[in-house]
Order: sequence, then structure tokens, then C-alpha cells
Amino acid sequence: MAKGDFRLSDVVLDDSIGRSTPDVEHERAVAIFDLVEENSFEPFGHEGGPYRLKLSLAETKLVLGITTDDGETVATHILSLTPFRRIIKDYFMICESYYEAIKSSTPSRIEAIDMGRRGMHNEGSQTLMDRLDGKIRVDFDTARRLFTLVCVLYWRG
Repeated sequence: MAKGDFRLSDVVLDDSIGRSTPDVEHERAVAIFDLVEENSFEPFGHEGGPYRLKLSLAETKLVLGITTDDGETVATHILSLTPFRRIIKDYFMICESYYEAIKSSTPSRIEAIDMGRRGMHNEGSQTLMDRLDGKIRVDFDTARRLFTLVCVLYWRG
């Protein structure tokens, strides 16, 4: 089986996600584009895709509906978002600090805040990989892109 078979070809946000401001919708579209452009996505126990991922929210859980490109149902996984709450909150706070620092801080201060921002993003990405363990195999870069998308789902603009 070719390596390219274990990838996402499309990501769709269900109506349960809700719509937001044009800025937020743009960020969501960019996050989806980046994820689809380059990823490694392997649902355990399936021979290969490519795959379509439909994200939806059910109460405080993220629902990942996976099908093949021709519509065959592969799996549905439900992830509690509770383990991500603190990470996302901290990530947004440090992002705000970063954007404020860009306006007036020294390059060394901006770099220090950016390192913290990347560290929080890495923590969220690793948590996501851990939560998907045994369900979907993703590489770290794909986990980072998927975590970005999860964050953007919560961003209010």
C-alpha cells in the first residue's frame, strides 16, 4: 500500500461547530488547508484511504467522523475536550501576549514569548497524539496542524 493512502484529502466542519466572524472563519479555512496540504493520518485497522474527516461537537466532546473518499465509513471517534481546556486557555493567553509584544517589546522579549507559545502548542499537539493513541496514528506535524484547528474552533476573534 502506498504511503499516500494514509492521509486526509478533506476536512469538513459540521454545523454543530457553528459559524463565527469573518476573521475566525478565515483562520479555520487556513487551518484546514494546512492540514489537508500535508498530513499523515492512519486509522488503526483500516487498509488505507485517502480519508475525509468530519469534525463536530457533541456537548463538550469533539467527534471525528472518518470516511474514505468514496464515502465508506471507517470510524467515529469521540474525544473529550476536557484535557485540552487548560492548554487551549494558556495557549490563547500567550498568543495575546505575543501579539501585544510584537507592537512594543524588544526582539529578545518577543522571541522568549514565541518560544513559550510554541511550547504550549507542542504540549497540546502531544496531548492530542496521546488521546488518539490506539485509534488514529498521526505524526507530530499532523498533530500540530490538527491542534491548531481545534484551537481555532474555540477562537472568538
